[in-house]
Amino acid sequence: MPVPLSILDLAPLVSGGDVPDALRRTLDLARRAEQFGYHRYWVAEHHFTPGVASSQPALLLGQIAAVTGHIRLGSGAVQTGFLTGLSIVEQFGLLDALYPGRFDLGLGRSGQARVSKTGQAPPPPQGERVVDGLLIPKHFDWAPIFASKRSQLAGSFLTQPGAQPLGLTEALDQIEALLAGPVTDDEGNEVIATPGAGADLEVWLLGSSGGESARTAGARGLPFAANYHVAPAKVLEAVQAYRESFVPSAALKEPRVMVSADVLVAEDDATARHVAKPFPVWVRSIRTGLGAVPFPSIEEAEAFAWTDQDRAIVADRVDTQFVGSPQTVVEKLNTLQRVTGADELLITTIAHDHADRVRSYELLAKEWSA
Repeated sequence: MPVPLSILDLAPLVSGGDVPDALRRTLDLARRAEQFGYHRYWVAEHHFTPGVASSQPALLLGQIAAVTGHIRLGSGAVQTGFLTGLSIVEQFGLLDALYPGRFDLGLGRSGQARVSKTGQAPPPPQGERVVDGLLIPKHFDWAPIFASKRSQLAGSFLTQPGAQPLGLTEALDQIEALLAGPVTDDEGNEVIATPGAGADLEVWLLGSSGGESARTAGARGLPFAANYHVAPAKVLEAVQAYRESFVPSAALKEPRVMVSADVLVAEDDATARHVAKPFPVWVRSIRTGLGAVPFPSIEEAEAFAWTDQDRAIVADRVDTQFVGSPQTVVEKLNTLQRVTGADELLITTIAHDHADRVRSYELLAKEWSA
């Protein structure tokens, strides 16, 4: 029995499209995903990104819930540094009140310090290698982008002046307390999140390394989503750190790992490679600090003038995108699942033509369950 397949959607804009078009595509894809048999449908949170419309997961999830019936919905991930714990609990508590028992609250660190609160730094990056058939590429260093003037400008709008965002552990403490609610102080004063207290949410942590997110998920006995599509170089260290840190909890008796992957499926390998041509150009926009641009057309991608430096900065993402026929991609996903021990796979697919994107998910679902 294969592990479940789920979807991570960025509500991507495409070249020549706009935000309403991107959101309509997301609602249509969510309906189709439910019909195809996908287990979860998660939406990302990105800010100041010209090619991504999923800036507010809770708002978008409410719209998706209204046009679907049973597929689980969630955030991949709410960025804890940009909201209070109360705001997060109220938003997802409201969703649960309207559509009970369908929501996953996926939490991430918002690009905060890459060294854990315990002072334990992730292991040094290794060179490219193949582990039991799975490519683990060289690590991409995000530090220059995080330190750029553009990142600083964006950051100035993401928190209130003078505010000190909570770290992941502290934010999780607040969220768990408010969900369990009411919360009382040492004098017996009481506050309760309404809506939010008692909400039937499945809390996940997401991480791209073996640092704080992975270890906190393990120590709290929470499920963990590791990013092969964002940080393929560190997926094995992330999964290992989570499992080594795992302590059984009321929510989870054994570790539960979901692993993401970039995927593009078409009827045959050649067609898939053709449809996937814009992907490297799109990744380059992210890796040069511009934020993801609207996804280019195939013609725009074919006209793009590449330099050796351009190719180098996108190589890890391009080389780990699973592109091909349903049989080709399923074989690669089976390798990813085997090597990471994933209990579930989280698929993210972008194409300029909406029909190509929907068809990719449809072909994959059919082959996966065959």
